[in-house]
Amino acid sequence: MLRIDAHQHFWKYHASTHEWINEEMAVIRKDFYPEALVPLLKAHDIDGCMAVQADQTEEETNFLLQLSNEHTFIKGVVGWINLCSENIEDRLQYYKGFTALKGFRFILQDKEPSFMLAPDFIKGISLLGQYGFTYDILVFPHHLAAVLQMVEQCPDQSFVLDHMAKPLIKEKQIEEWRLGIQALAQHKNVFCKLSGLITEADWNYYTEADLKPYIDTIVLAFGIDRIMFGSDWPVCLVAASYARWIKIIEDYFANHTLEEKEKIFGLNAIKFYHLK
Repeated sequence: MLRIDAHQHFWKYHASTHEWINEEMAVIRKDFYPEALVPLLKAHDIDGCMAVQADQTEEETNFLLQLSNEHTFIKGVVGWINLCSENIEDRLQYYKGFTALKGFRFILQDKEPSFMLAPDFIKGISLLGQYGFTYDILVFPHHLAAVLQMVEQCPDQSFVLDHMAKPLIKEKQIEEWRLGIQALAQHKNVFCKLSGLITEADWNYYTEADLKPYIDTIVLAFGIDRIMFGSDWPVCLVAASYARWIKIIEDYFANHTLEEKEKIFGLNAIKFYHLK
């Protein structure tokens, strides 16, 4: 069984392109290329990964596709495309020719919730499935009501929620987020990545106990068949090493069956992204 890291990034660091990397995140203010990830994957018996966009340009998409051509362990790419563009179908048709490109992510966390419900955005989302593409959702808890409406308008689209919608762990807020997660998980075309959690906690003082209620919520809501492990490397490095994060998830599922672990650490990602 292939073990897959369903969420990580590569970039050539540039201050303007990656302005979201602030002073507190100085540890990741540098280049991150596949060569740096290889030893981490090998150390934890991870066979491949999904490379996810971090910059909102087609140049980013092309950059990741080039890396996937050069490194066979990159099993798929989640790129960026302007879903609101008038020529969206032409761009989707173009990218359909790249077998490594499995889906797209248009970052919504810095948008008003209403943005994702605008007719041009909904049109773009609704076209993805026709070309065989998935959609990664990146939002904060206050977006979840709008995410639910978006999903309801696109019942045939395959969605995956990145970073569990970034619950406010540091602030110890859970109830509003939990209700949003439970409602969203009712839609069987929505999966969820167990990723990005430690960077929403207090980076220096969090414990596994702080994270457990949030992971519990996701597992109960989505079930074993619709969740997948993701490291969010290298962003995770601001709060933990690759080794610490994967151990947190492995320890959490230690008493689950081998079949369940295989789904969480590979099979569900393979199914969702149609990996070979």
